[in-house]
Amino acid sequence: MPLEGPFKVCCVGAGYVGGPTMAVMAKFCPGVRVCVVDLSQPRVDAWNSSKLPIYEPGLQSIVEHARGKNLFFSTEVEKEIEAADMVFISVDTPTKTHGVGSGSASNVKNLEAVARTIARCASSSTIVVEKSTVPVQTADALQKILAANSLDRPDVEFQVLSNPEFLAEGTAVRDLLSPSRVLIGGPESEAGEAAIAKLVALYAQWVPREKILTTNVWSSELSKLVANAYLAQRISSINSIAMLCEATKANVDEVSRAVGADTRIGPHFLRASVGFGGSCFRKDVLNLVYLSESFGLPEVAQYWRQVVTMNEWQKERFARRMINVMFNTVTGKKITFFGFAFKKDTGDVRETAAAYVAKYLLDERATISIYDPQVQTEDLWREFASTLGITEESHPNLKNVVTLENDPYEAARDSHAIAVMTEWDEFKDYDYEKLFHSMQKPAFIFDGRNILDHQRCFELGFEVACIGKTLPSHFDQPSTQPSAAAGAKHKRKR
Repeated sequence: MPLEGPFKVCCVGAGYVGGPTMAVMAKFCPGVRVCVVDLSQPRVDAWNSSKLPIYEPGLQSIVEHARGKNLFFSTEVEKEIEAADMVFISVDTPTKTHGVGSGSASNVKNLEAVARTIARCASSSTIVVEKSTVPVQTADALQKILAANSLDRPDVEFQVLSNPEFLAEGTAVRDLLSPSRVLIGGPESEAGEAAIAKLVALYAQWVPREKILTTNVWSSELSKLVANAYLAQRISSINSIAMLCEATKANVDEVSRAVGADTRIGPHFLRASVGFGGSCFRKDVLNLVYLSESFGLPEVAQYWRQVVTMNEWQKERFARRMINVMFNTVTGKKITFFGFAFKKDTGDVRETAAAYVAKYLLDERATISIYDPQVQTEDLWREFASTLGITEESHPNLKNVVTLENDPYEAARDSHAIAVMTEWDEFKDYDYEKLFHSMQKPAFIFDGRNILDHQRCFELGFEVACIGKTLPSHFDQPSTQPSAAAGAKHKRKR
């Protein structure tokens, strides 16, 4: 169905999903006016500036291509909703921290608030699109809220569609430009089908029609949770095998390569690491757990909960291993984190594994120096406080024992250990000989992403530990120690 006349789209929520999605839509739909609204003036100002509030490769040029032409960012939420033909809801749905379902169910209060605003402000019939990750049957709740709050305007009708995002941070722009699929769910009615057709027409401006899948609304909502649960499951699975590899002296990279060569399995998400993070995986798996429990399926809930349990254990195990290898104490020792974002090519620190590992080390009274090319100081402190409850009150002198440095070599100076927490490509190219000579001895490397040349680091004198592999130690093989380190050992023996 072609879009009739000047079509106006409004997206409520200028975050990691709303901003990039609407920027790409504006680029490929020049005849459509796209406005992203948010209550945060600083966030909107950032979207209108030369330094966007989020980092994604390629995003800046996409925004600048359309901004001021048919792409706008504003805090005038009610005005833009009133003018819109279609409103996307892209707001946070955090895990509940209290009440029924605490710790697993999603808190959808933000969606409900937006729905009430739409019902109050819409001047004509409007298509409402769930872009946020939501529990199954949220669309039904939104439909009821919209209808109940517009009884005085019988000529205004709402159709609620589900259009979940399948973006990976760090490759979000690429995922939007060439998506594996676009999923649209809607009511199985004449009006619902017409609404679906309009959303299909928007995406069809740049996405091949065969990649645009349409379903009923419940299937669409559930598909998003299941997709993230499957990906999280693969990460937890390979991390569990990594533990077995360490115990049996197998090599997890070789196991992953062999298993991934099976076309029925494939190679994706089979890289062992310190654990998954980000705003989606843990939250969505736990949402699936709560959904299963709600429908009386405890065995299903237990199955998926184990995915999260394994991930939590992997982070704790990594921290414990650091402590054990460093002579069972890190008290007073400086440890450098290379990376704090939950993955490369993003500055997002939500649920990052680095924060959890840092907490274990801080509890042991270590000092932590962090270098990350994209993470901002305020985001680091916010994540410590919101996810782990780490504040100046809980950890006195916190901002002196945790520092965020602007230079990796300065971050590592006088450190006892380097822990690679994010797989930034630049970490592979550092001068590790220079790093080694600037550190306390023995100098340790804990590669939580398995990205470094471990043999080279060992030859330089580092004690190296990684995920899913058993590596040699200078303490076991003194003859392989570089001359400077070997000389120090010789003096100690005399």
